[in-house]
Amino acid sequence: MLPFFYDAAMMLENQSFPSPSPVSARNRLLGWLFTPLFATAFFGVLLLNHLCQVVAFRFFGYQAHKKTVDWLCIWLLGALRCIGSKVRYHNLAGKLPTDRPLILVSNHQGMYDIPAIGWFFRHHHPKYVTKKELSKGIPAISFNVRNGGSAVIDRNNRLQALTALKEFAIYLGKNKYAGCIFPEGTRSRDGSMRAFKPAGLAMMLKYMPDALIVPIALENFWQIERFKFKPVPFAMPLSVTILPFIEPNGKNETQIIELCQEAIQKQLGALVLA
Repeated sequence: MLPFFYDAAMMLENQSFPSPSPVSARNRLLGWLFTPLFATAFFGVLLLNHLCQVVAFRFFGYQAHKKTVDWLCIWLLGALRCIGSKVRYHNLAGKLPTDRPLILVSNHQGMYDIPAIGWFFRHHHPKYVTKKELSKGIPAISFNVRNGGSAVIDRNNRLQALTALKEFAIYLGKNKYAGCIFPEGTRSRDGSMRAFKPAGLAMMLKYMPDALIVPIALENFWQIERFKFKPVPFAMPLSVTILPFIEPNGKNETQIIELCQEAIQKQLGALVLA
């Protein structure tokens, strides 16, 4: 297993990705003008949705709380309109079953990855592998991390992380939910793709043997934080491509992870940064 991922790391290190395209002076100027409006909408959504989540979770249960998390996703996507952007979806997987667990495998580009994925897969009850730092201090997001069924991992404690992932996978399989993991481990700051860290995804595959695996390629989401919000560029072409699913039958964990990594890398290589 390890030789493949060493080779993959070397391949990605030497891979020639398109250089990040410059942001036009016009779009950067418009970014400065509209970033305050976007920031107001973004934090307003978090505060309002936090209240909705607390009420739904404490008084009406799981389904009501889940609905408010769906609202969070679409409200955050709507806030992008303030900076002239929208997310475009390209579904190459077709209709996915809701009576079977899914493992969503995506590249990681920034804070908008989860709302973009969460909205598209809302009928599959998506849950996420998240770092422990997100479990407190952020309105709406931290509340959902703690109470919405996600796996909270300490990246400095391998045993805790793998145990949490095992419990997470069993929970997803039992309830036939979708679990999303970002195997790169950290977000890309320039749109390039990092080599996968296989342990977490391998654990999910081991304890979700019946899950359908769905690779996802995110494009241009890194540009939201490209200038550390000073400003947020205007009119970013954000896209989510749901790639053809992978049936696990007859494949081992290494083969599945390799197929996911290659599919996402191929899609990203085929797209040119606008």
